[in-house]
Amino acid sequence: MTLAHTLRTGLLAGAGVLALASTPAFAAAAEAAATEAAPAPAAGLPDGVPIEEIVVTATKRETNLQKTPISISVMSAETIRERRVQSLLDLADGGVPSLRVATFEARQSALTIGIRGIVPLDANQPAREQGVGIYIDGVYLGRQHGLNTGLFDIERVEVLKGPQGTLFGRNTEGGALSLVSKAPTGEFGGSIDGSIGNIGSRSAAIHLNLPEVKGFSIKLDGVYQHQDPVTKNPLQGQEGWGLFDRKGFRAAVRWKPVDGITNDFTYDVARDENTPFYSQLLNYNPNNCLSGGTNASPLAIPAGSTCTTPGTAFVGTQGTVRSLLPGVEVNGDTLMRTADIGVPQRRSFDETHGFTNVLKWKISPEVELRSITAWRGVDVQQWDNSGGAHRVPVVNYTPACTTNGPASCTFSRYSLADLRQRQFSQELQAVGTIGSVDYVAGLYYFNEHVSDTAATPNSMRVIYNTPTQATYVPTTFCTADTPEFVGKAVNGCSIDRASQVRSKSYAVFGQATWNATEQLHITVGGRYTWDEKQGQLIYSRGVDYRTNPTIAAQNGYAPLDKKWRRFNPLVTIAYDFNNEVHGYAKYATGYRAGGASSRTSDYRAFNPEDVKSYEVGVKADLFNRHARFNLAAYMMDRTGSQVDLSTIQPTATGNFNNLVTFNAPGTTKIRGIEADLTVKPVNNLTMNFSYAYTYTDIPLVPVTYTQFSSTGAPLNSTTVLQKFYIVYTPRNAASASVDYDLPEILGGARPKLHVDANYAQATQTFDQFATKADASFIVNARLSLLDIGLGGGAANKLNIGLWSRNVFNNQLVYRRDPSNSLPAVQTSGPAGTNVVVIGNNGSVLGDYGNFNMPRTFGFDASIKF
Repeated sequence: MTLAHTLRTGLLAGAGVLALASTPAFAAAAEAAATEAAPAPAAGLPDGVPIEEIVVTATKRETNLQKTPISISVMSAETIRERRVQSLLDLADGGVPSLRVATFEARQSALTIGIRGIVPLDANQPAREQGVGIYIDGVYLGRQHGLNTGLFDIERVEVLKGPQGTLFGRNTEGGALSLVSKAPTGEFGGSIDGSIGNIGSRSAAIHLNLPEVKGFSIKLDGVYQHQDPVTKNPLQGQEGWGLFDRKGFRAAVRWKPVDGITNDFTYDVARDENTPFYSQLLNYNPNNCLSGGTNASPLAIPAGSTCTTPGTAFVGTQGTVRSLLPGVEVNGDTLMRTADIGVPQRRSFDETHGFTNVLKWKISPEVELRSITAWRGVDVQQWDNSGGAHRVPVVNYTPACTTNGPASCTFSRYSLADLRQRQFSQELQAVGTIGSVDYVAGLYYFNEHVSDTAATPNSMRVIYNTPTQATYVPTTFCTADTPEFVGKAVNGCSIDRASQVRSKSYAVFGQATWNATEQLHITVGGRYTWDEKQGQLIYSRGVDYRTNPTIAAQNGYAPLDKKWRRFNPLVTIAYDFNNEVHGYAKYATGYRAGGASSRTSDYRAFNPEDVKSYEVGVKADLFNRHARFNLAAYMMDRTGSQVDLSTIQPTATGNFNNLVTFNAPGTTKIRGIEADLTVKPVNNLTMNFSYAYTYTDIPLVPVTYTQFSSTGAPLNSTTVLQKFYIVYTPRNAASASVDYDLPEILGGARPKLHVDANYAQATQTFDQFATKADASFIVNARLSLLDIGLGGGAANKLNIGLWSRNVFNNQLVYRRDPSNSLPAVQTSGPAGTNVVVIGNNGSVLGDYGNFNMPRTFGFDASIKF
């Protein structure tokens, strides 16, 4: 039986569930189950406490989760505390199976976020967009940079799965991640929180609500989070890897001048100082490559070698298998807590700030007008030297490597970058109900300007004493004159690339739900979007294109000046079989905007990608709301898939490594099933289980392999079909948790135990390589003592807890890069083509990658007043 047939059967089965639920027998059984007596209460606990109702805002209005025809996962404030989620990166453990979170490269300063197989490998460029929209209090965040700052006082996190192109707009083809902050209460109160733990971790937070005065309510939040390096750096005076130091402040003012008008103004600022996770050399020459192989034909394999990379057609290459530098450690099994060779490493800086104003005016019972105005910015200084001697360039022994040796005696690529982003957005909404119709209509405007610069100097020099003994010293780098626009990290360096881009987006949207009967609800909606993007590649490989237009033209450079138009419709049919069982069938669309790759010397442009989704689902509260079961099955077809290819690109000034983005031909198929089950068999026990099955398939991409002579002349070429993959998307993923409230002690204090376990199957981490990172299994736990009375009023309480993340210290590689395992794995060619160059300048070392966080544990306390 084929997988397509299996998924088709799953969709039909989901439709069958809906059909069965509509039968009188099923409805009668569900009604009977709903009227059964609640379980006997545990001593001292309320009788028959059901599963809590959850309110979400996925449809731009507050609705009950179970009656909202969207596949949604919600993390409440309590869940965030129980799982010790301090930042979005903590969601990488898989607590929501369909949501995938990972670092870009090894950097904490930029996150890759995906839902339902919509996961970009490299959205780290100014002219590249994300596939999942990130929202804070209804405001879209245009960059993946700065997303890992510490979370403020969050009320809930909503994970909306599937295209949200109608109400949320562009770049939400995979879904949306919506963070909802706690609003001012108008009553005096708050909390003071603190925590200490291993790896030097410590955190503190204060949340303060002030009394309402003349219609004004104020809430202040301050957070601080710190962790020492996970991997120590032997080089004196330099930072280790995996540390963070986060500070943030948020002020919210709610003004209610008269009944029906509410204005919420917020200001936030945060600074995240961090270093990347350490990149280890996981193996040595795993593909048994040979130095100086022959290339009788582009696809010939050198005699005695199995130099192929799984899932690719990169074979028959030439290159050099590099020797390990003296002292380099190969370790693919455990996280290194001290690096083998110390290298320069400074802290990276992410600074975010923003103003948001949300005005709501209830004009009449039929209409509420809303205005959401926001201005935000991100400033980044990136210092990433996590690879050290574990990635090329690598130095082989030569007597020339002395104190004043040539540049070929240097290594440890230091990735430096500066980024500045500013965005303004304005959204107008009309939300209301007229008769039996619920509606949302609106206008949207978004304006973003982003600029970046990047450099990659070699930061270390090897001095060979003997072929097996060496001394390592830092080099003097980044001493040249610097153009004014370059930031502090790249200051003085030879610039690899510098670009700037301005994006504008305009949209008009509307959605209406006709409540045809008490059971039948039909929703139609649409959004029309105008996108504009203009960008310039200012520097490429040390060449200033502004003063060297001839070289720019020889490289095929053209500024980006594109406009795109899209209409994204939605149709949903929902049916309430009874008060507890709800079903829906939905057709939705979305798209991700196009752009250009600043990593290519020609600033190669690519087009948007579009997705169509077909989904059926059922949501059921059973047994007097002591069991909740939600199931969704979907089929997504994506065209114009934006995929990434590691390349070497010939230019007028030499050949250079880059990453080219292009639109894959054909239709990418994404199929999946999602299930969520919550059971509360007795009052003090709650169990949750979530599962996601995700199948993805990108059609084979034709790639042309060209063999060149030693002078660079093309000798022959062969076109093959190349396999590409969607990254960070496990076929199977699951999460389970247990929350158990023990009987009250100490005059009302409540002991509580929380345990969660999260699993994800092994998955690719690079588009063009079949090589997978490790499967993951992470267990977290917490033991709390809640509501300890402090006297002075019923509101004064103390909560304390012992917590641990990754309880069993499971060490796994979450990101594996095989690009250093094969010589001359590169593609190039004129714009719009993919030509693989099989040359003789490759270097083989081995896979390198990053391990997950080790076990962490600690103690925390919170005083509520």
